[in-house]
Amino acid sequence: MKMENWIRVIAGSFILISLALAKWVHPNWIWFTVFVGANLLQSGITKWCLMEKILAKLGVEK
Repeated sequence: MKMENWIRVIAGSFILISLALAKWVHPNWIWFTVFVGANLLQSGITKWCLMEKILAKLGVEK
């Protein structure tokens, strides 16, 4: 898989996992969902993504 696909899979997984944790563990997990959404928004505006840097260091193909 290419990096863009990995980023989408990871972001979507984080959102679904945090929503499940907010429902069944503690409502404050919703803040993790907010964090992921804010990072997606920031990445779209600035063209800089921390997950992209992490995946590049792990050797994921761009």
